[in-house]
This record gives sequence, structure tokens and C-alpha cells, in this order.
Amino acid sequence: MFDSLRPDPSFYATPRLAMQAPAENFAYTLMLSPDGSQPDALAVVDVAPGSASHGRVVHKVVMPYRGDEFHHFGWNACSSMLSPLSGHPFTERRYLVIPGIRSSRIYIVDTKPHPTQAKIVKIIEPEELFRKTGYSRPHTTHCGPEGIYISTLGGGGVDGTDGPPGLFLMDCENFEILGRYEMDRGPQRMSYDFWWNIPQNYMVSSEWGLPPQFENGIVPEDLLANRYGHHLHFWDLRGRKHIQSIDIGANHQMALEVRPAHEPTKEYGFLGVVVDTTNLEGSIWTWYREGGQFHARKTAVIPPEPADAALLPDLLKPFGAVPPLVTDIDLSLDDRFLYVACWGTGELRQYDVSDPMAPRLAGSVHVGGIARRTPHPSGKSFAGGPQMLEISRDGKRVYFTNSLYSTWDTQFYGAALPGAQVMARVDEAGGFALDKDFFVGFDEGYSAHQIRLEGGDCSTDSYCFPSV
Repeated sequence: MFDSLRPDPSFYATPRLAMQAPAENFAYTLMLSPDGSQPDALAVVDVAPGSASHGRVVHKVVMPYRGDEFHHFGWNACSSMLSPLSGHPFTERRYLVIPGIRSSRIYIVDTKPHPTQAKIVKIIEPEELFRKTGYSRPHTTHCGPEGIYISTLGGGGVDGTDGPPGLFLMDCENFEILGRYEMDRGPQRMSYDFWWNIPQNYMVSSEWGLPPQFENGIVPEDLLANRYGHHLHFWDLRGRKHIQSIDIGANHQMALEVRPAHEPTKEYGFLGVVVDTTNLEGSIWTWYREGGQFHARKTAVIPPEPADAALLPDLLKPFGAVPPLVTDIDLSLDDRFLYVACWGTGELRQYDVSDPMAPRLAGSVHVGGIARRTPHPSGKSFAGGPQMLEISRDGKRVYFTNSLYSTWDTQFYGAALPGAQVMARVDEAGGFALDKDFFVGFDEGYSAHQIRLEGGDCSTDSYCFPSV
């Protein structure tokens, strides 16, 4: 009886304690059918060192419907449950919450009693999401002390433009949709990623575009006219009110992933921006709070790479260059290394961000890329480029996949991308290298997107107590 009154052993009060925890044995990876001819699926990959099935898919949960387009997903509970302000400290990190970005359907997958026995236990149909929130196209999932928060990319109506998108909350135990998060959304009219600092009581969110701007591929006219998102939004987390917007400049198109510092005493974080329409650069921005106000500064730029136009998709031929296309970033738990996925050029960069206002390039690997097409060290072809990243809690391993979004994959790479998941090993002093023996291929006809790690990872948990 008393075991049920103990916090989940995968909840850690501080980032440092999480770094000292046992390593992951399994990775959960989303598989999507780009043409919708098969149902999407969740793959369970064995990543335990020394395992006979290391680097192989050991279980799959295949969905009952087609056309979901899996993209991002998350846990029902995490270390934020230890918040002294509220929370459900005895809830288990057990269920994966998997939204379909096209169908607006949400699946709940139980990973107990063992990852290789994971199964669907609940399906939330899109009509319930529409009825209770008016939102569509659910995207990022985070667990917070009060429940599960999910951002959306669409409002109401068939094309998702009937009203702005936003966030909604779900109960973390029975998975009932509770309703919209926003009490006052201010000027926020686009949505994408979000995260927070719970003790400092703020949330930050970012912008991509509205459904007609991404569902059928990038819209060149909208990009060149700077009509994609370029704002950061800051919120009173508990008050659920918008408090400030920062326009990083209309030329900085598609402000995507936000990564706050994990240490809750630090009031800064990082933003990845896909492209600068004036020069095709990608960029990293650091936001910080000073004097009660939030500020953002561009702290790193990644230049495009010149390329033979014959190697480029039609969209890029006039430029004779490949933009890096910064599509994901991830921050190690010690807040030391920021990893930046350059999906266009096929590069994964490692920045030392010990000084968050002056990131220093500490390492780089190439695999794939629109023009380079660099093979994996194993000799296997790697279609696409580094995309969704996930870092182990101890910071020693970086896993990543290769697909961005089905229609964008085809637009930039000419075809659907056969799913691949690889891993890099990190040197303690900085620098990293791809593991030539770790290459996960997925079933024919499937691409691969986001990864979650058993027991938590660097883009899952929020911490409520300072490290000692």
C-alpha cells in the first residue's frame, strides 16, 4: 500500500540529481506514414548498452487509424510533479500522450508493465478536442504540476484558421480535456512550441505558421513576404495571462523550439530560428529577464552553404545555396551544451553555452543534407538531415532522427524520407562523434520523428528545486 504513496523514482527534484540517475534502456520513437497508406506507429528501440538487441526496434504500437501524422509527443507526468506549489507527486511517469498533427486525434499509450508491452489505452477523438477547446492540430506536449499542457497549431474550422491556435490542458490521470489555457492571450495569433520555469512563474511560447502555411509544404510567397511567425511570447504561468511579446524581426522566419535553462534559478533560455530571409542564415537567440522585463538577443548565426543548383530543389535553385534550416535545438541538463539541428545542410552542431550570451561552437558532425548527402559512418545512406534531437540525462548520448514533416520532406529532399535514428557520443570536455554501430532503420514506408527516453530526457522534464 505504501509503495503507491512514494513519488515515481524517475522524478528528480533537481537537474543534477537527474544527471546522476540510471541511464535509459529504451527509446520511444514516432513512426509516420508520409502518404497515409499505413497507420502511424510508436516504435520501442532497445538502447541498453550490451543488450543483444541494442539499436533495434523491439516493439511497435500500431494505431487503428490512418492519416494522423505523428509529430511531437510527451509523458503524462515528470519531475514537475514535485513542485511544492501544487501537483500530483504520486502520479507515475507511465503514459505517453501522442497527438496526430493532421487528424487532431490523441492517443494515450501505457508503457507499463514493460516498454515491450506498451499498448493503447485511450483514444481522444478530434470532435472532443474541437468541442472543448475550439483548437485543432495538437503539437507540443508537456507535463506540468496541474496536468498535461498541449499546444496547437490550428484554431477552428476546416483549415484551422477560425480563431487563433493556443494551449489546452488535460487531466494527467484520467486524460479528460479540461479546456483552454489562456485567460488573456494578448496579441498571440500563431503558436508552436512552449516551455516554462515553474518556480519563476513564467512560460514562453513561439510561432511557426497557420495550417495553410505548412500542411501542404512551405508557401514560398509567404516566406519571402515574411508572413511566418517571428515572435516570442511570455506568460504569467499560474495566472494564464500573456504579459509580453518580443518581435525578433520579420526577416527571422519561423521561431520554433524554445529551451529554457534547466536550473530553475536561471532566468534565460534559447530559441532556434529556421531562416533569415535576407541571407538564408539560421540563428540562435538567447532570451533573459532583467529588471522585470524579458529581452532577446541573437547570439549565434549559421551561414548557408553554396551548392550547385543541379543538386537543389526548385525552391532553392535561384539562391545557389542550402540554408542550414534550424529545425530543432536541445539543451543538456547541466545547461552547458546546446545542440542545433541543421536539417538543410545535414549538420548537427554543439555549442558550449556556459556563457549563454556568447555560445561557442564546440563540435560538429555531418550526416545527410540536401546537397552533401553525407553517409552515416556505418556506410549506410542517411536521407534528410539531423532533425528531432534528444539528449540522455547524463549528457553522454545524443539521439536524433531525420524527418521534419511529410510535405516538407518531399519539397526539400524530393521524396519521403525512410526513417532513421542514430546516436552521437559526447566527450566530457566537449566535442562529439557519431556512433558507427548505432543505426536504427524502420519499416518500409515509414519516416521517423520525435524521440522520448525511458525515465525522462532533456526536453521532457521541468525541475522545481535548485541543484546543490
